[in-house]
Amino acid sequence: MAVESVLHPSLIVPVGHVEPVPRRIRGLIGGRVVFDSRRALYVWEWQAYPEYSIPVEDLVDGVLHDDKHTEQLGAGPAHRHTLRVGAEARAGAAWVWGEGAPGPLHDTVRFEWDALDAWFEEDEPVFVHPRSPYSRVDALRSSSTVRVEVEGVVLAEAPDCVKLFETGLPTRYYLDRTHIDWTRLRQSDTVTRCPYKGTTSAYWSFDGASGPHADIAWTYDFPTIQASRIAGMTAFYNEHVDLYVDGTPLPGFSGTDGQNIE
Repeated sequence: MAVESVLHPSLIVPVGHVEPVPRRIRGLIGGRVVFDSRRALYVWEWQAYPEYSIPVEDLVDGVLHDDKHTEQLGAGPAHRHTLRVGAEARAGAAWVWGEGAPGPLHDTVRFEWDALDAWFEEDEPVFVHPRSPYSRVDALRSSSTVRVEVEGVVLAEAPDCVKLFETGLPTRYYLDRTHIDWTRLRQSDTVTRCPYKGTTSAYWSFDGASGPHADIAWTYDFPTIQASRIAGMTAFYNEHVDLYVDGTPLPGFSGTDGQNIE
């Protein structure tokens, strides 16, 4: 049988790219609508995912106050602003694009994600950051067997799996919980959120002879609809375990700069 490939599609959108958002975008603070736009733009300040940039004219209950500070962001120069909504002020929450940024961004504002209490695409909440229109997440059932080891200790051995293919990331192998040796794992308090998959329910670590291996596995009990097939299943970081697929060791992968990306 052929060896499982560790190759995967790369992110293709260059920094500084701008595209229209065909969805209604709203942002809220304290239950008040800050902006409501059907003319938002995607802007890639870094390659992994875009941000929304909102026409200044589409501010509803938000007022911008110039901080008299300019920085070079990924797509060009931008002027920092404080956002006021009623009596509440969010310092440095907004960036109005200046001369030198791509033309479509002029007279639009990019908000810091965490400066707002909630974001909506149409009537559904969006978490962490906008979903890229150029990224896909596919969860496919597979008859591939999977064995997971750390320091020679078998942590999981499954007769099948769900393979999750996400643009720009290595394949993740989600296993039924009944095929995992939970006596070897220790639950941690780590929680991560993904706009494509949802919020993790738990992370697990392994304490080996050489020391702890922190947060090497995770579970989504209630993933997004698009990733519903991984509900209640557990995946291990390919980068931090010895992973065998169909009896063959998966070649090492080093593309995350030491960071966990599930």
